[in-house]
Amino acid sequence: MALADWTYLNGGLDIATVDRGVTAGIARPPGGGNFLFAFNSLTAAQGAVGLFANLPDFAPMAKGGSIRGCLQRGTGGGPTGFSPFLFLCGQGTSVNDSAYLLGLSDDEPHRVVLRKGAVATGLPDADGPGVLLKSSASFSQGTWLHLRLDVIVNANGDVVLKAFHSDLAAHPLGTPPDWQPVPGMADFIDDALGINSGSQPLTSGRGGFGFAVRDVTRRAYFDSLDLSRQV
Repeated sequence: MALADWTYLNGGLDIATVDRGVTAGIARPPGGGNFLFAFNSLTAAQGAVGLFANLPDFAPMAKGGSIRGCLQRGTGGGPTGFSPFLFLCGQGTSVNDSAYLLGLSDDEPHRVVLRKGAVATGLPDADGPGVLLKSSASFSQGTWLHLRLDVIVNANGDVVLKAFHSDLAAHPLGTPPDWQPVPGMADFIDDALGINSGSQPLTSGRGGFGFAVRDVTRRAYFDSLDLSRQV
């Protein structure tokens, strides 16, 4: 997807607070191309920056979908105070809207986390509010992870959430990924009655990626983003 296929969510931190854009100056994941997309916080302001796919039938998607991408919590001013993530079923065009977020928790070492809540909050620590699932394995700063989130809307209104990863060492970009469930993250059913997550499931919306931050010189990197919709 090209840069023109993405639109910034409203209410996000501005470019004077969080710089962002395409660069060849950071090492890409195994098999990556010439560029990646990076975020770099310039002040200690708290908030988020997010982008959603603006293509026809994707803004919003009528049902669920699947988003895949490579993420890294980059080294910088400290090991905590930020989180990168993918999201699906974003309920509007603001960072204050809710979505399903899959990404890297604000911990050191960090875990893969699935959370339901406002994009602006990102992914707090792995046991923070709204967290539905967390990985059993943890990772250090500077680690590339290839992740996938599937949101499947069933006819009865249940929403099935599936989190996968592909080992970049064995399956670098440019070769077919080998999607396996993230260890410790079994399928989560966000039931139509709102029991399991404490709120009604999200059955449609926008998909994209983002960066939540609360300190200066925190960095996150993204590559090989891919989005599809449930039909």
